[in-house]
Amino acid sequence: MGISFSELEKLEYDVVISTIRLRYGHDFRSYARNSLMRRLLHHVNKKELNNLSELVPLLMHDKNIFADLLNSVSVPVTEMFRDPQVFRKLREKVIPLLKTYPSIKIWHAGCATGEEVYSMAILLEEEELYDHCKVFATDFNTQSLTKAQAGVFPLSKMQQYTENYYAAGGKSSFSDYYHVKNDCIQMDKKLARNITFAKHNLMTDNVFGQFNLVLCRNVLIYFGRELQDSVLSLFKESMAPLGYLCLGQHESIDHSLNTADFQNIFENEKIYRKSN
Repeated sequence: MGISFSELEKLEYDVVISTIRLRYGHDFRSYARNSLMRRLLHHVNKKELNNLSELVPLLMHDKNIFADLLNSVSVPVTEMFRDPQVFRKLREKVIPLLKTYPSIKIWHAGCATGEEVYSMAILLEEEELYDHCKVFATDFNTQSLTKAQAGVFPLSKMQQYTENYYAAGGKSSFSDYYHVKNDCIQMDKKLARNITFAKHNLMTDNVFGQFNLVLCRNVLIYFGRELQDSVLSLFKESMAPLGYLCLGQHESIDHSLNTADFQNIFENEKIYRKSN
């Protein structure tokens, strides 16, 4: 059963969202309300405030408060080779077709802290396709992008990441792709040679390329239906003819206004192809 919120909390939520939109231009009105409400309340508790209303004057007068809030509510959970069967399907069924193109452009939209971007770089390297690729990794969270560019991740997660890598069809030793530094690992710098990290807001920014593969995994679940439709339209316009779109395991275009624009080619892995 989902968490229910009081009428007062809902009113406070609306005031906070309105304050953010009017003060900073970030419009969260189309986000999934319950999901964002939970994140906001978690932030309130972390800051030892009594309620959402106490955020309003802080947001009005301190840009650093907003930056901290933005980082708190927008960082999703991610990992390397998350849902390994998806990366295996990309390796076995999608990459062979992309190999027929003289050059490939890939967009990781909502890349968060970059784990899946480096996963794709490893996959492309092993399939001898990386030097023909340009990879664009974008997010609207500046702090997340900084972490993604650094390519530094907790050593404690390497066992799970290694298991994911082999389940995804990894062909080498996963440890070949990183260097251990104290309690962290640093991804091999050569993996970033064809990656461009850039700030991009799926809510407000426009098309900036024609891509053969767009990955936006576990982002749409935080958006309301109207914003989902808008983002899917953006992806459609950003994709080359017969380009591929890969969504998260709990996401779908089945009830979207854009359903006819994509073919569901691998349903279990949520991999679609732009209709011709």
